[in-house]
Amino acid sequence: MVVKEHPILEMSQDAKMVRITVDGRPLMVREGQMIAAALLERGIRINRYTQKRREPRGIFCGIGQCTDCVMIVDGMPNVRTCITPVKEGMVIKTQGMDEMEVCT
Repeated sequence: MVVKEHPILEMSQDAKMVRITVDGRPLMVREGQMIAAALLERGIRINRYTQKRREPRGIFCGIGQCTDCVMIVDGMPNVRTCITPVKEGMVIKTQGMDEMEVCT
């Protein structure tokens, strides 16, 4: 079932499509959609890897209270993707892929 408009967010399925890059792969997603939701819609479920055990993490709370969904967005680590809207040209990277990256 596809919802045309959200009663609170009022996001239409006809929203403008924008290009973002995720781990070097270009994607077209709806502008204003939360990054985590856009990635889930494209089948991307891993946002980061834990620093110590290198375990994958994705959406947990979905309201910005935990840090499971953090990713590197436009060079800034630890961005909570469940509460950060998509903008044209964003460069998003799975956090914890490199040993030197900051993970929480």
